[in-house]
Amino acid sequence: MAQFTTANAIGEREDLSDVITRIDPDETPIFSALKKETGNGVFVEWQVQELAAASATNYQNEGADATYDTPTATTRLGNYMQISQKDAQVSGTLDAVDKAGRDKEVAYQKVLKGLELRRDIEKYLHSDTARSASDPRKAGTLSSWITNVDDASGTSAATGDGTDVPDMSGTNRALTLAQIDTAMQAAYTDGGQPNMLVVSPAKKAAFSDLNSGSVATNQINYTAPREAAIVGSVSLYLSDFGQLDVVIDRFASDDRVYLLDSDYASVCTLPNRNFTVQEMAKTGDSEKFQIITEWTLKVSAPKAHAAVYDLS
Repeated sequence: MAQFTTANAIGEREDLSDVITRIDPDETPIFSALKKETGNGVFVEWQVQELAAASATNYQNEGADATYDTPTATTRLGNYMQISQKDAQVSGTLDAVDKAGRDKEVAYQKVLKGLELRRDIEKYLHSDTARSASDPRKAGTLSSWITNVDDASGTSAATGDGTDVPDMSGTNRALTLAQIDTAMQAAYTDGGQPNMLVVSPAKKAAFSDLNSGSVATNQINYTAPREAAIVGSVSLYLSDFGQLDVVIDRFASDDRVYLLDSDYASVCTLPNRNFTVQEMAKTGDSEKFQIITEWTLKVSAPKAHAAVYDLS
């Protein structure tokens, strides 16, 4: 008598997990770390004030008349608002049927599109893009504002007002602590104190491999016995000019690292345009929507930041 098995049985229910696994990274370190502000125009402007150079000869005769120096004028900077959006269309049937891992497909897609929009902005911040008023408007990215750089011979840094980007024409070289120290010192001398060292995954591995007595020692405290662990990671760097938290960004380029002072940069959005969900006109048996944000990068003190360019 033939054995009756699942191979020839009828009516066996499918075994589909009610959990949807999402492996694509959704971390956005720079976007998340920067302050959030609101602007009121498509061109956001701010002013930077620099003090007069310090003098080592400020001694005067008794009873001397005052001399009047010309006050140091402010520097007026600005960046354009950029429109970024994600959209989706979901059929009425798909939203109504019983689905594994989510209830309403429209609600689920809104979550996904919001995450994707954040990832797009994070990747854009790492690109070399100057501000542009031409339609579609573009916001000047990080590299268009940073002037305190350690780079190879032949590379020219940006002007620092968002209007241009570095040409990156120098010969690539390996990352060293000396390069980071030089960039950090330049930012510190100009009044900044970067607190984030933003690196790509490859540059994080290279940074952890650097041998120096100034690399912070890793320590692990266990509350119970467990197998020994080999620690090869460096999560912070204590430089002569302050502590840098080493932040891995999957969207960062391998040819550079950024030293950012999160107190002097922000993401600025227009009112009611900050990841706003807009329901689109219904034209059939489906739900259509778009998530839109109109935003720009506001680098309130460009000299507070630094970078190391031309890395292999």
